[in-house]
Amino acid sequence: MIKLEIFGTRAILEAIESGKSIQKIYLQKGLKGSLFSELEKKIKQENLSISYVPVEKLDRLSKNNNHQGAVAIISPIEFHDLNSTVESALQKNKNPLFLLLDRISDVRNFGAIIRSAECTGVDAIIIPQSGNAPVNAESIKTSAGAAYKIPICKVNHIKDAIFTLQSHNIKIVAATEKTDSSIYDVPMSEGIAIIMGSEDKGIHLSILKLADYKARIPLYGKIESLNVSVACGVFLYEAVRQRNF
Repeated sequence: MIKLEIFGTRAILEAIESGKSIQKIYLQKGLKGSLFSELEKKIKQENLSISYVPVEKLDRLSKNNNHQGAVAIISPIEFHDLNSTVESALQKNKNPLFLLLDRISDVRNFGAIIRSAECTGVDAIIIPQSGNAPVNAESIKTSAGAAYKIPICKVNHIKDAIFTLQSHNIKIVAATEKTDSSIYDVPMSEGIAIIMGSEDKGIHLSILKLADYKARIPLYGKIESLNVSVACGVFLYEAVRQRNF
């Protein structure tokens, strides 16, 4: 099964407490009660993605089972711990390659990026706990199964990952049009982490300020930007080129 639903307030609480990788939680609009409030509090503490929906949607998700006003979608993959993943990558390769995604919203773009990352030997993909497209049936299909082959780490905020990576002397390369530096002028043969921003807004300014390097892809046509998954592929293969040729 690509997608697994858990329904019922108590069952979802236990799933959270046991460390299950929860993709999204749907709660019934207007529902009250002590156990329901406890679940809401736990969801906020863990910074999990949540939507308040009509009971009809919960009925469909749970196939009319007794959902008690709560349904959780469990991720089809297990997410990796960032610190142990970084340390493992550094043990295997003194110049690892990481990919940070700042709020990629389209599941097909996300899947295509995962596929390119696996093909270029990326050591891990790092995404925020909320605001990013989910790892679901569509993103896994678009990735051609690469989502099962590459470590994906979730962090509360991309800034957390940047600080962790920089503490290990990993340089941060931001893909942005807000620079004069070309992708071909930025060093990528050392240990680096490339940041790709959201489809509509790019990299958040507060994150962009933390980058060690900023780089843009030269464009010669009349359209001013590339699709984010295509741009990501260009950046990743420039890193490959610098490391191998």
